Amino acid sequence: MNDLIKTRSSLRKKAEKIKEFRCKHLIAVIENPDNIMNIGTVIRNVNALGVEKAYVIDQNNSLLGNWQEMRTHPQLKKLSASAIQWSFVKKFKDTASCLEHLKKNGFVSVVTSPHIKGRKNVVLHEGDYTQFKKLAVWFGNETTGISDLAMNESAMCVNIPMFGIIESLNLGTSTGIVLYEIAKQRRAFQDRLREKIQAKARAKNAA
Repeated sequence: MNDLIKTRSSLRKKAEKIKEFRCKHLIAVIENPDNIMNIGTVIRNVNALGVEKAYVIDQNNSLLGNWQEMRTHPQLKKLSASAIQWSFVKKFKDTASCLEHLKKNGFVSVVTSPHIKGRKNVVLHEGDYTQFKKLAVWFGNETTGISDLAMNESAMCVNIPMFGIIESLNLGTSTGIVLYEIAKQRRAFQDRLREKIQAKARAKNAA
């Protein structure tokens, strides 16, 4: 029992220590994933890469009702390597309600998708993801991809450059690649901003 308490205390301390490295106002949105295994993998990526939140549009009702219930789901806990216990996950019944929630809270959406005619298309590593104060990154269904509604409401379509015979990636891999690049940019931007604020404070105190 004492060992369990010590472990939990140690994990809480670690969570507090890494909090400042989390990318604020960055949300990963998974649109109607086919199975809970992929949801668990994405949540693991979200936590490991310091993304603030994960939203899941779950028309198939694969997940339990709320975050607290999800945290105790044995399969989801296992598939996410316990990341579900340390990540904020919110469920939506459909794409429209998720978009409405994001807009209401000032978030800009970008979707991950191959080149789409008539849309602003950006190669992943060439995009600037610090231009949006609040950003939601959408990942579509494993079979059908991103929905027309999400695509039409997005600021741009982001694609991963691929050069193999097989030009497709599974959801776990694609979320890892995309979120790594976006989180890296936004974390560096946050660090520079923090340094400027601290420098101003030091100059003010020295005056």
